[in-house]
Amino acid sequence: MAKKTDKGASGTSFHGVEIHATINELTAVLGKPTHDTPSGDDKVQKEWVCETSEGKVFTIYDWKEYRTLDPDETIAWHIGANDFNTSSDGANEVVEMLES
Repeated sequence: MAKKTDKGASGTSFHGVEIHATINELTAVLGKPTHDTPSGDDKVQKEWVCETSEGKVFTIYDWKEYRTLDPDETIAWHIGANDFNTSSDGANEVVEMLES
């Protein structure tokens, strides 16, 4: 299963993979966000740096919401990784955790 990690997320990017969840749902399965304050350009407000069960790094982050997010509001979260397969694997593992 996916888990939060201290590994660096340098080089990760969006590959078209998203999941839908609330902040509270993601916090329940992954813990508090790795980054809990808005980025300098306000494009990202919450971000989790995670790794798949195979140890590959991926990120979960809101993108360009530009508003205060209600912790119980379902939104689309981008999955960033070094490649599409890692994005997809990370998303699948998190969705599985959310559904259990």
